[in-house]
Amino acid sequence: MSATTSILPSRVGSPTTPFSHDEAPTSSKTFRDTTHLIPTPPAQSTGKRPKKYDPTDFGLPAVIGIPLVMLSLGIALEFAIEISSKNGGFAVPARNVLSIFSTQFLLAFFPGLFVIPVGILWREVDWMLRRYQPYIVMSRGNARAEESVLLDYYKHRVIFWSSMLALSTYLYQPLAGSIFQLQMRNKIDYVQAQSIRSLGLDPSVSQLNAFAAAAGFVQAAVFNDLEDPPFIKGGWSMAEFVFPTNTGLNGSMTVNTTGIRSISNCSNPAAPPLVNTVGLTSGVISSRSIDGCTANVTFDPSISDQQYGVAVGCGPNASPEITFAPVVFWFLKNQTDGAPEVRTIFCEPSMELYDVSAAADLGSGQLTGVNITNDYTSANNVSGPPINGIPYNGVIFENSTNPFIQARAAAAHVGVPGAIFRAALQNPKGLQSIFDLPNGFLDLTSTIYTRHLAVAAKSIYFVNHNTTLPAVQESLVLRLWIDPLPAHVLAFSLLASGFLGVFLHLINRRQRRALYLTAPPGTLAATLALAARSGFGELLLPYDDFATLDKKLDGLRFRLDKRTGAIVADPYDSADDEPFREPDDAKMSLLGNRRLAQEMALAVAEGRRKMPYDK
Repeated sequence: MSATTSILPSRVGSPTTPFSHDEAPTSSKTFRDTTHLIPTPPAQSTGKRPKKYDPTDFGLPAVIGIPLVMLSLGIALEFAIEISSKNGGFAVPARNVLSIFSTQFLLAFFPGLFVIPVGILWREVDWMLRRYQPYIVMSRGNARAEESVLLDYYKHRVIFWSSMLALSTYLYQPLAGSIFQLQMRNKIDYVQAQSIRSLGLDPSVSQLNAFAAAAGFVQAAVFNDLEDPPFIKGGWSMAEFVFPTNTGLNGSMTVNTTGIRSISNCSNPAAPPLVNTVGLTSGVISSRSIDGCTANVTFDPSISDQQYGVAVGCGPNASPEITFAPVVFWFLKNQTDGAPEVRTIFCEPSMELYDVSAAADLGSGQLTGVNITNDYTSANNVSGPPINGIPYNGVIFENSTNPFIQARAAAAHVGVPGAIFRAALQNPKGLQSIFDLPNGFLDLTSTIYTRHLAVAAKSIYFVNHNTTLPAVQESLVLRLWIDPLPAHVLAFSLLASGFLGVFLHLINRRQRRALYLTAPPGTLAATLALAARSGFGELLLPYDDFATLDKKLDGLRFRLDKRTGAIVADPYDSADDEPFREPDDAKMSLLGNRRLAQEMALAVAEGRRKMPYDK
């Protein structure tokens, strides 16, 4: 016999041919462990065993720190939800500072950066718990195969809840990506506005620039369907004030200021007007107002089949000065038979002065609302002499020797009735429909003439004057809003995971106190180091499926040898439902499996076989 001959029993079958299922050992009693051959771990210079492997994932900074981070994130998120709800979100730049990325990408991506690392760390800790669980069970002894070497560890409560919490971390990223929204929110600021105009008669009113400009505007408004100009709304004229800059979107400012309401006071005549033509070049329109006075207008029927104009009207309170007198607008067209058809509108303009609260759009300067707060009582040259609150009629003026002033007067005189007649021509149903309607020309005249008076009033009844006024600025600003529903769900998940995680890891830390491993579990080398001398591997074949492995290992109970840390398998006796145990694991390792030893001793005594070490 050679010096290298093994003392272990030879294995049945060819060394190059694996066992067939018929040849493979199936009894849990047909194996022998050799853990007694493992040397006792050497002592270090300090007299202690080799250093115990303590993974970073199970250190107190990880065990306590990760759950505390999750708790902190959950609490911080709840505070952020409260602040967002209270303040209408958080301020953000009006423009995206990272223009290379879309806003939607930024809102969905960056929140995940805060929760994904926490989720990954928690999953790593969970996986480490799973790796350690079979060894923890075996360190107690009497471990069944499915809860140790077969790794069916989901039946353990600590691992189950740890797995559930790890699974919940997969919700963190979609929840974090949906909690932030960009919304337009209303913002109100109490500020000071700089008013640059105040009530007063313009010294240059006699130049008639304001009236010519107002007439030109109403004509342009009819042709191009324009809105009221800044600081004018439906007959109201306001003192101008300076708009602030960087006010957000769709901003408005409400200022307590002075306003003038221009009223055209237009009405139809008491009876249809009469037309009397004298020859081919002269005609007279006679019309009686509802006040009983009669106005006469001369015209030339040879000029055109369509004519219009404005003349001095009449009324019980008519001013002797034609620039302040009532007016009468007239509109004429020839019928198909050549007979003239005429409409007249009497207007006696007036104005009212008020202290008002005016709201203006900060983008366009358009007035969006006017509320009267009080009557205007301060004395000035508009409410008092020289005009005493009586407005200019804006269309009839005294003759002037200055050709430029006379041209402006003619522009206003012709422009306003021309705008009214043009509006009638633009009616989709045609000019005749306006003549046929009882209030056709009355509605057009009231609207256009009132706008002319208001536009002119903004220029002639206000003068330059700087003053500071209290104002309320309201605007739509871009706000970062936290959606409460997904935010609360995410916060609850973080809080629950952090709270339960502390207890789970403290419990698991207590369970690991009896576990002694010197290398990280999970690698093939570490597994072989623990199980290579355990012997039960002889029962298993590389091509056994899970059911076969379960059947072969069902009659064994597993533990960790306290002397060496190796995995040891003990036969299981179903009669007493308890495995054989020696009080001293070291003795058991030295003596080997007791039942196997008894069987071998009986076989030797009966002469059925020799001991492995017999010559």
